[in-house]
Amino acid sequence: MNKQERTYTILRDRIHSGAHPPKARLNIDALARELGVSAIPVREALRRLEAEGWVRFRPNVGAIVAPVDATTWEQEMVAVAVLEGAATAEAGKHLRASDVSRLRKMAAEMEQVAESGDLLKFSRLNRRLHAAIVARCANAYLLELLEQTYRRLDRIRSTMFPYVPQRAKASHAEHARLIDLLEIGDAEATERYARWHKLQTVEAYRANREPQSPLTG
Repeated sequence: MNKQERTYTILRDRIHSGAHPPKARLNIDALARELGVSAIPVREALRRLEAEGWVRFRPNVGAIVAPVDATTWEQEMVAVAVLEGAATAEAGKHLRASDVSRLRKMAAEMEQVAESGDLLKFSRLNRRLHAAIVARCANAYLLELLEQTYRRLDRIRSTMFPYVPQRAKASHAEHARLIDLLEIGDAEATERYARWHKLQTVEAYRANREPQSPLTG
């Protein structure tokens, strides 16, 4: 990987993960010093990210992380909630006792991470937990739609936990209840609860949203 590609990958991943949040300034000289490259690879990487919609250049300011359309994010989260609710309910029909035990261990690890305040790690574990559940879903087309929607969502923001930190701790009890429902085998209740659980992140964001929120321009 050459310097330009490496620089682009690092900056893209930082923006994608929320390490560089919306509207954050991206100082070319400072980034060049940090990454041990000249200003040229940084400038070229930022132009490439601009073409992809991740970065904007503003007069008298320079490069910033592009703000995001909160309405689009909310709409895609609602779609994820519906699809993941259905996939979770279907997966519950095929879960084994060993799967349930694994899910409980993962949830316990997430609780510890939430207490530590590492929200990016919590987000990764959260995605892993839900992926482990829906992996048992037998409806391949439903999983394809869910993955497509997640990819669209990830282009907006891979995680919202840094903006709604209270969700990390609150979601632990929700995960425990969801796993209980999966173990019981009540598909209808599981689908309703899984959908509700996903929408709580949307509700938390709406409750915290201010006129100049980190997602809006």
